[in-house]
Amino acid sequence: MSTNSIVSVTTENAMKETLFCIKDKKSPGFKDKLAWLEKRYEEGLRIKILKDEKKKMIGFIEYVPAEFAWRPMEADGFMFIHCLYVGRKKDRNQGNGALLINEAISDAKKLGMHGVCVMTSAGGWMTQKTIFENNGFEQVDARGRFELMSLKWNDDAADPKLIDWTLQQEQYEGWHLLYADQCPWHDKCVSVLKRTASDYGIPLMVHKITSPEEARMSPSGFGVFSLLRDGKLLEDHYISNTRFVNILKKELGDALLEIA
Repeated sequence: MSTNSIVSVTTENAMKETLFCIKDKKSPGFKDKLAWLEKRYEEGLRIKILKDEKKKMIGFIEYVPAEFAWRPMEADGFMFIHCLYVGRKKDRNQGNGALLINEAISDAKKLGMHGVCVMTSAGGWMTQKTIFENNGFEQVDARGRFELMSLKWNDDAADPKLIDWTLQQEQYEGWHLLYADQCPWHDKCVSVLKRTASDYGIPLMVHKITSPEEARMSPSGFGVFSLLRDGKLLEDHYISNTRFVNILKKELGDALLEIA
Protein backbone atom coordinates (compact mmCIF):
# COMPACT_ATOMS: atom_id res chain seq x y z
CA MET A 1 0.00 0.00 0.00
CA SER A 2 1.31 3.44 -0.94
CA THR A 3 2.28 5.69 1.93
CA ASN A 4 2.72 8.74 -0.24
CA SER A 5 1.21 11.95 1.08
CA ILE A 6 0.10 15.26 -0.40
CA VAL A 7 0.86 18.59 1.23
CA SER A 8 -1.03 21.76 0.35
CA VAL A 9 1.34 24.73 0.12
CA THR A 10 -0.14 27.83 1.72
CA THR A 11 1.09 31.32 2.37
CA GLU A 12 1.75 30.20 5.95
CA ASN A 13 3.80 27.04 5.30
CA ALA A 14 5.54 27.88 2.00
CA MET A 15 8.83 28.71 3.69
CA LYS A 16 8.82 25.28 5.34
CA GLU A 17 7.53 23.23 2.42
CA THR A 18 9.24 25.25 -0.38
CA LEU A 19 7.60 25.66 -3.79
CA PHE A 20 8.99 22.39 -5.20
CA CYS A 21 10.19 23.77 -8.53
CA ILE A 22 12.41 26.18 -6.64
CA LYS A 23 13.75 25.33 -3.20
CA ASP A 24 16.39 28.00 -2.49
CA LYS A 25 14.48 30.31 -0.18
CA LYS A 26 17.13 33.01 -0.49
CA SER A 27 16.93 33.24 -4.27
CA PRO A 28 15.10 36.18 -5.90
CA GLY A 29 13.01 33.71 -7.88
CA PHE A 30 11.69 32.06 -4.72
CA LYS A 31 10.83 35.40 -3.16
CA ASP A 32 9.06 36.60 -6.30
CA LYS A 33 7.07 33.37 -6.64
CA LEU A 34 6.07 33.46 -2.98
CA ALA A 35 4.89 37.06 -3.31
CA TRP A 36 2.98 36.02 -6.43
CA LEU A 37 1.39 33.10 -4.55
CA GLU A 38 0.32 35.39 -1.72
CA LYS A 39 -1.56 37.58 -4.20
CA ARG A 40 -3.10 34.66 -6.10
CA TYR A 41 -4.07 32.42 -3.19
CA GLU A 42 -7.33 34.27 -2.55
CA GLU A 43 -8.24 33.70 -6.21
CA GLY A 44 -8.12 29.96 -5.56
CA LEU A 45 -4.62 29.16 -6.79
CA ARG A 46 -3.29 25.99 -5.18
CA ILE A 47 0.10 24.29 -5.13
CA LYS A 48 0.25 20.73 -3.84
CA ILE A 49 3.37 18.64 -3.30
CA LEU A 50 3.45 14.84 -3.35
CA LYS A 51 5.89 13.21 -0.92
CA ASP A 52 7.03 9.62 -0.51
CA GLU A 53 7.11 7.58 2.69
CA LYS A 54 10.42 9.24 3.63
CA LYS A 55 8.85 12.68 3.13
CA LYS A 56 10.98 13.36 0.07
CA MET A 57 9.26 15.42 -2.59
CA ILE A 58 8.16 13.41 -5.64
CA GLY A 59 6.23 15.96 -7.67
CA PHE A 60 3.81 18.85 -7.59
CA ILE A 61 0.77 20.38 -9.24
CA GLU A 62 -0.38 23.98 -9.51
CA TYR A 63 -3.94 24.86 -10.49
CA VAL A 64 -6.43 27.70 -10.30
CA PRO A 65 -10.01 28.49 -11.39
CA ALA A 66 -9.73 29.14 -15.12
CA GLU A 67 -10.96 32.73 -14.85
CA PHE A 68 -7.70 33.45 -13.01
CA ALA A 69 -5.41 31.27 -15.16
CA TRP A 70 -2.19 32.72 -16.59
CA ARG A 71 -2.53 31.20 -20.06
CA PRO A 72 -4.23 32.47 -23.24
CA MET A 73 -7.42 30.41 -23.04
CA GLU A 74 -11.05 30.62 -21.97
CA ALA A 75 -12.75 27.97 -19.86
CA ASP A 76 -15.69 29.35 -17.89
CA GLY A 77 -16.50 27.18 -14.90
CA PHE A 78 -13.40 24.97 -15.18
CA MET A 79 -10.36 24.42 -13.02
CA PHE A 80 -7.12 25.01 -14.94
CA ILE A 81 -3.81 23.23 -14.31
CA HIS A 82 -0.80 25.50 -14.73
CA CYS A 83 1.90 22.93 -13.98
CA LEU A 84 2.26 19.21 -13.31
CA TYR A 85 5.61 17.59 -12.68
CA VAL A 86 7.02 14.34 -11.28
CA GLY A 87 10.76 14.65 -10.82
CA ARG A 88 12.63 11.36 -10.50
CA LYS A 89 12.32 8.81 -13.30
CA LYS A 90 11.68 6.00 -10.82
CA ASP A 91 8.58 7.85 -9.60
CA ARG A 92 7.06 8.17 -13.07
CA ASN A 93 4.54 5.69 -14.45
CA GLN A 94 3.67 4.76 -10.88
CA GLY A 95 0.36 6.59 -10.65
CA ASN A 96 1.89 9.64 -8.96
CA GLY A 97 0.83 12.03 -11.69
CA ALA A 98 -2.72 10.69 -11.41
CA LEU A 99 -2.72 11.35 -7.65
CA LEU A 100 -1.87 14.99 -8.29
CA ILE A 101 -4.38 15.38 -11.12
CA ASN A 102 -7.07 13.96 -8.83
CA GLU A 103 -6.39 16.80 -6.40
CA ALA A 104 -7.44 19.30 -9.07
CA ILE A 105 -10.46 17.18 -10.01
CA SER A 106 -11.55 16.83 -6.39
CA ASP A 107 -11.29 20.56 -5.69
CA ALA A 108 -13.13 21.39 -8.92
CA LYS A 109 -16.01 19.11 -7.99
CA LYS A 110 -16.20 20.56 -4.48
CA LEU A 111 -16.56 24.01 -6.05
CA GLY A 112 -19.31 22.84 -8.41
CA MET A 113 -17.22 23.39 -11.54
CA HIS A 114 -17.83 21.83 -14.96
CA GLY A 115 -14.45 20.12 -15.24
CA VAL A 116 -10.67 20.50 -15.38
CA CYS A 117 -8.52 21.62 -18.29
CA VAL A 118 -4.82 22.04 -19.07
CA MET A 119 -2.53 23.20 -21.86
CA THR A 120 0.05 20.61 -22.94
CA SER A 121 2.94 20.47 -25.37
CA ALA A 122 5.69 18.17 -26.55
CA GLY A 123 7.93 21.25 -26.43
CA GLY A 124 9.69 22.88 -23.49
CA TRP A 125 8.32 23.79 -20.05
CA MET A 126 4.98 22.00 -20.33
CA THR A 127 3.72 18.51 -19.58
CA GLN A 128 2.98 16.30 -22.56
CA LYS A 129 -0.63 15.32 -23.12
CA THR A 130 -0.22 11.54 -22.67
CA ILE A 131 -0.63 11.55 -18.89
CA PHE A 132 -3.85 13.54 -19.21
CA GLU A 133 -5.19 11.24 -21.94
CA ASN A 134 -4.50 8.33 -19.60
CA ASN A 135 -6.64 10.08 -16.98
CA GLY A 136 -9.68 10.67 -19.15
CA PHE A 137 -8.87 14.08 -20.68
CA GLU A 138 -9.67 14.77 -24.32
CA GLN A 139 -8.14 17.32 -26.68
CA VAL A 140 -10.62 20.10 -27.40
CA ASP A 141 -8.39 22.67 -29.11
CA ALA A 142 -4.87 23.15 -30.50
CA ARG A 143 -2.69 25.93 -31.83
CA GLY A 144 0.96 25.72 -32.85
CA ARG A 145 2.82 23.42 -30.49
CA PHE A 146 0.11 23.57 -27.83
CA GLU A 147 -2.91 21.40 -27.13
CA LEU A 148 -5.83 22.18 -24.82
CA MET A 149 -7.02 19.12 -22.92
CA SER A 150 -10.29 18.87 -21.03
CA LEU A 151 -12.05 16.54 -18.61
CA LYS A 152 -15.62 17.64 -18.01
CA TRP A 153 -18.53 16.04 -16.17
CA ASN A 154 -21.13 18.63 -17.19
CA ASP A 155 -22.03 17.79 -20.78
CA ASP A 156 -23.97 21.05 -21.13
CA ALA A 157 -20.86 23.16 -20.48
CA ALA A 158 -19.02 24.71 -23.42
CA ASP A 159 -15.60 23.25 -24.14
CA PRO A 160 -12.55 25.32 -23.17
CA LYS A 161 -10.87 27.11 -26.06
CA LEU A 162 -7.55 28.77 -26.83
CA ILE A 163 -7.23 32.48 -27.52
CA ASP A 164 -5.36 33.34 -30.73
CA TRP A 165 -2.18 34.81 -29.25
CA THR A 166 -0.74 35.52 -32.70
CA LEU A 167 -3.14 38.46 -32.97
CA GLN A 168 -1.21 40.19 -30.19
CA GLN A 169 2.23 39.87 -31.72
CA GLU A 170 2.22 42.64 -34.33
CA GLN A 171 1.96 45.38 -31.70
CA TYR A 172 5.49 44.65 -30.45
CA GLU A 173 7.92 46.71 -32.52
CA GLY A 174 11.60 46.27 -31.71
CA TRP A 175 12.92 43.81 -29.12
CA HIS A 176 10.53 42.83 -26.33
CA LEU A 177 10.70 40.42 -23.41
CA LEU A 178 7.53 39.75 -21.43
CA TYR A 179 7.49 37.56 -18.33
CA ALA A 180 5.58 36.81 -15.13
CA ASP A 181 6.46 35.53 -11.68
CA GLN A 182 4.20 32.51 -12.18
CA CYS A 183 7.42 30.67 -13.08
CA PRO A 184 10.15 31.28 -10.47
CA TRP A 185 12.94 30.67 -12.99
CA HIS A 186 12.04 33.76 -14.99
CA ASP A 187 13.80 36.12 -12.58
CA LYS A 188 17.20 34.57 -13.25
CA CYS A 189 16.54 34.27 -16.98
CA VAL A 190 15.40 37.87 -17.40
CA SER A 191 18.38 39.23 -15.46
CA VAL A 192 20.82 37.34 -17.67
CA LEU A 193 19.07 38.27 -20.92
CA LYS A 194 18.92 41.95 -19.97
CA ARG A 195 22.65 41.96 -19.26
CA THR A 196 23.48 40.19 -22.52
CA ALA A 197 21.24 42.52 -24.52
CA SER A 198 23.01 45.48 -22.92
CA ASP A 199 26.43 43.98 -23.72
CA TYR A 200 25.45 43.72 -27.39
CA GLY A 201 23.75 47.08 -27.52
CA ILE A 202 20.31 45.58 -28.10
CA PRO A 203 17.47 47.86 -26.89
CA LEU A 204 15.51 45.08 -25.18
CA MET A 205 12.27 46.35 -23.65
CA VAL A 206 11.29 44.25 -20.64
CA HIS A 207 7.77 44.08 -19.23
CA LYS A 208 6.49 42.09 -16.24
CA ILE A 209 3.01 40.60 -16.63
CA THR A 210 1.16 41.25 -13.39
CA SER A 211 -2.38 39.92 -13.85
CA PRO A 212 -4.14 36.86 -15.29
CA GLU A 213 -6.07 39.14 -17.64
CA GLU A 214 -2.81 40.41 -19.09
CA ALA A 215 -1.42 36.88 -19.36
CA ARG A 216 -4.48 35.76 -21.33
CA MET A 217 -3.69 38.49 -23.87
CA SER A 218 -0.09 37.33 -24.13
CA PRO A 219 1.60 37.10 -27.56
CA SER A 220 2.61 33.47 -26.91
CA GLY A 221 0.94 30.20 -25.95
CA PHE A 222 2.88 29.79 -22.72
CA GLY A 223 1.40 33.07 -21.58
CA VAL A 224 4.03 34.05 -19.03
CA PHE A 225 7.14 34.36 -21.23
CA SER A 226 7.55 35.86 -24.68
CA LEU A 227 10.59 37.07 -26.59
CA LEU A 228 9.73 39.04 -29.71
CA ARG A 229 11.36 41.17 -32.36
CA ASP A 230 9.28 43.37 -34.65
CA GLY A 231 6.12 41.35 -34.20
CA LYS A 232 7.79 37.96 -34.59
CA LEU A 233 7.73 35.53 -31.68
CA LEU A 234 11.25 34.19 -31.17
CA GLU A 235 10.73 32.14 -28.00
CA ASP A 236 7.73 31.30 -25.83
CA HIS A 237 9.45 29.89 -22.74
CA TYR A 238 12.46 30.26 -20.45
CA ILE A 239 15.76 30.15 -22.38
CA SER A 240 19.44 30.01 -21.52
CA ASN A 241 21.87 32.80 -22.29
CA THR A 242 23.51 30.61 -24.92
CA ARG A 243 20.17 30.19 -26.65
CA PHE A 244 19.62 33.96 -26.52
CA VAL A 245 23.01 34.69 -28.08
CA ASN A 246 22.24 32.18 -30.85
CA ILE A 247 18.94 33.97 -31.48
CA LEU A 248 20.77 37.29 -31.72
CA LYS A 249 23.23 35.81 -34.20
CA LYS A 250 20.43 34.40 -36.33
CA GLU A 251 18.40 37.59 -36.26
CA LEU A 252 21.22 40.08 -36.76
CA GLY A 253 24.02 38.11 -38.43
CA ASP A 254 27.04 40.30 -39.26
CA ALA A 255 25.21 43.32 -37.86
CA LEU A 256 25.58 41.80 -34.39
CA LEU A 257 29.36 41.86 -34.72
CA GLU A 258 29.22 45.50 -35.72
CA ILE A 259 27.09 46.31 -32.67
CA ALA A 260 29.33 44.31 -30.35
